Amino acid sequence: MKELDLILKNIKNKEVLPIYFFHGDEPYFIDVAVKALEHNFLEEDEKAFNQTVTYGKDTSYQEILSLARQFPMMGDKQVIIVKEAQDLKLSEAESKALEMYVDNPVPSTVLVFAHKHKKLDSRKKVTKSLDKINALFLSETIRETHLPKWIADECIKLNIKTAPNISHLLAEYLGNDLSRIANELGKLKMILKDGEILDGTHIENHIGISKEYNVFELQKALGTKNVNAAYKIAHYMGKNPKNNPFVMMLSSLYNYFSNVIMYQTMIGQSPQTIASQMGVNPYFLKDYAESARLYPLKHSTRVISILREFDMKGKGLGAVNMSEAELIKELVYKIINVDQVKMKV
Repeated sequence: MKELDLILKNIKNKEVLPIYFFHGDEPYFIDVAVKALEHNFLEEDEKAFNQTVTYGKDTSYQEILSLARQFPMMGDKQVIIVKEAQDLKLSEAESKALEMYVDNPVPSTVLVFAHKHKKLDSRKKVTKSLDKINALFLSETIRETHLPKWIADECIKLNIKTAPNISHLLAEYLGNDLSRIANELGKLKMILKDGEILDGTHIENHIGISKEYNVFELQKALGTKNVNAAYKIAHYMGKNPKNNPFVMMLSSLYNYFSNVIMYQTMIGQSPQTIASQMGVNPYFLKDYAESARLYPLKHSTRVISILREFDMKGKGLGAVNMSEAELIKELVYKIINVDQVKMKV
C-alpha cells in the first residue's frame, strides 16, 4: 500500500481521516494500518469509552453506521474498527446508507474498515464515493520480482545491515507471506548486536535456512555449472524436503533461467535498463552474464522445457515411484548436461 508510511505518520501526529476503508489482496499492510489506529491513536484511558472493535460476521453496516453517528464520551474522538469487513453483507439498502454516511461523515468519529483478501467492486457507487473523499486504500500483493527489494527496504527501516543476497534468500524461502517475513525480521533485529551484519549464519541459526544448502545456492551452482556444488546441494535438499519444497525450487530456477533468457535478448542495452526489466538489483547482473555465457539461448530455453517437464513429474505425471530426492538429482543432471539432453518433440 503506497500510502502506508504517510498513514502511519499521520496517526502518530493525531491527524486522521473520518473514514478509512482498507481493501485488497494483501492483508499485511491492512493489518499494520489498523493496528496503528487501534493501539496508537487514542490514549489508554480513552479506549474504554471511545473505541469499539467489531467483526464483519457479527454486525451489519446499519449497526456500524448507527455507532458512527454517536458522539464520543469524555474525549474529542471515537474510533470504530470493523475487522474482517469482507464478511459484511452489502445489500442495496446498506450500500445506500453507507453512501449517505460517506457523503456526510461525523467529524468526531474515525471509522475504519479492514476489508481483506479482495477488492471492493470498482463499479459500485459506494466505491466511487469512498474514492472521491480519498478514504479508499488499496493493499496489493507484492510481485515476486519486487519482494527482495521490499525485504531490503524493511531491513533499512529496522536499521538492520545485511550481507549481499540476504533479501533474495529470505524471499526465496519465506515467499510472499509478508507477515511471516516481518515477524522473522523483528526477531532478528532483537538478536543482532549493534553494528552486527545479518548474514547466512544468522539466517541458518534463527530461521532454519541453510546458508550453504538452499535454493539460492543451487541456483548459483547451476548458473555457473559448478557440478560438485550442484550435486552436493541437491543431495542435501533431497534429504530435507520439508525445508526445501520441490515446487518452490522449480519456481526459483524457472525465474532465474527466464531472466537469463531476458538478459541474452537485451545484450547491448544499459545495465540499468536490463536490471529494471528483469526486476533485479544491478549487482546481480554479473551472475546472469556468466550464466548467459555458459547457457547459450538454445540451451537456456531448453532448461525452461526441462523445468516444465519436472513440474509435471513433481505432480506424479511420468515419474512413477520417484521420490523428491530422486527428482532433484535427475533435474540437476539434466540442467548441467543440457547440451546433451534430447528434448521430446
